[in-house]
Amino acid sequence: MRIQRIKGTNDIFGEEIFYWRFVEETFRKVCESFGAEEMRTPIIEPTELFVRSVGEETDIVQKEMYTFVDRGGRSVTLRPEGTASLVRAFMENSLVNRGFPQRFYYVGPMFRYEKPQSGRLRQFHQIGYECIGSPSPRADFETILLLNTFLKEIGLARHRVYINSIGCPSCRPNYRNALKEYYSFRYEQLCEDCKKRYERNVLRLLDCKVDAELAKSAPKSVDFLCEECRRHYDELKEYLDSAGIPYVEDHTLVRGLDYYTRTVFEVRHEGLGAQNAIAGGGRYDGLFEDLGGPSIPALGFAGGIERIVLAMKEEGILPPKVNPHEVYVVVLGKEAFKVGVELAKKLRERGVNTEVEIMERNISAQLKNANRLGARFSIIIGESEITRSVVLLRDMASGEQFEAGIDLAVDRVVDALKTKSS
Repeated sequence: MRIQRIKGTNDIFGEEIFYWRFVEETFRKVCESFGAEEMRTPIIEPTELFVRSVGEETDIVQKEMYTFVDRGGRSVTLRPEGTASLVRAFMENSLVNRGFPQRFYYVGPMFRYEKPQSGRLRQFHQIGYECIGSPSPRADFETILLLNTFLKEIGLARHRVYINSIGCPSCRPNYRNALKEYYSFRYEQLCEDCKKRYERNVLRLLDCKVDAELAKSAPKSVDFLCEECRRHYDELKEYLDSAGIPYVEDHTLVRGLDYYTRTVFEVRHEGLGAQNAIAGGGRYDGLFEDLGGPSIPALGFAGGIERIVLAMKEEGILPPKVNPHEVYVVVLGKEAFKVGVELAKKLRERGVNTEVEIMERNISAQLKNANRLGARFSIIIGESEITRSVVLLRDMASGEQFEAGIDLAVDRVVDALKTKSS
């Protein structure tokens, strides 16, 4: 029996890869235009990192993490999200000494054991951004602006930003008490998971899809904000209004991780049905301290590449494509192959994607393969051409064919490609 891929994972290739490259490259370009630098962290981390950051009572830690004991007897986990790893790396590498603010972005795979469905896999991929060092609502605004800029750059139009404030450690206890009281009268209506959340972390009830109707009438976190949290939230909205970024206030929005404080936000796409969140994040001012570091304010977001690609397809957005087969070198014989390899080398140095025949097929089969690959030009080299120090250049679309000296072949092909592109 042939070995197959593990359930909840995907092979990405062919036409699909152009979407992924476009998303990743556009995200890098936008992040760097805002002054961010890339960081890459390991996909495997100490389990304690996620228990202490994400929250022991969250669904991620309770149900979804890929955790195992390695051969050294250590409990390790495949990273389920990127923020905790980046914060750990920031502290471990003493990046605090570089001053503030610091902006980072990342692109990579994450792992959660959950039921595979459209846009949600067990190995999924995220783009993420973190702004470290600023407590100001201006940082919150800039982070949402960056995300919105990226989504516009890839062409999305049917998405909307949702925001909320869940307060800080000073004012949130009062809100928790109000939720406790509200849900105490509705306890028997709760799903089994929410009955456990009621005892452990009542804010998680607002994040439940099963009991979503109950959450709509629950007390609102914004009604319990302290003066400082209220000012922070109002100022964020003022900046969003000034920049013309539409948003919706969603008072059930708390996000699924324990480290969030004050601002939380999410971007949803109207074409994706129930699983319509394509990105989300918020402020996590206490996370550095929770992980044994100094008090450093920070915030960020992550977006799921799988769902972003689905949203692009829903809107009919086609990514730009790169043709890896611009030129196909048809060779007949050993000497022709040597000449073909040298011409291909020079073409690649000029930025032309070039493939040389390595199957030793006849000329008809080689030209047929060049057509199949979508090559724009073929260079044909046989014994006769070698003797006369020429090659045949063939336009694969028109079938037009002409000779060129070997020394001039590269320039002729490059010029012909530019002419066809203009």
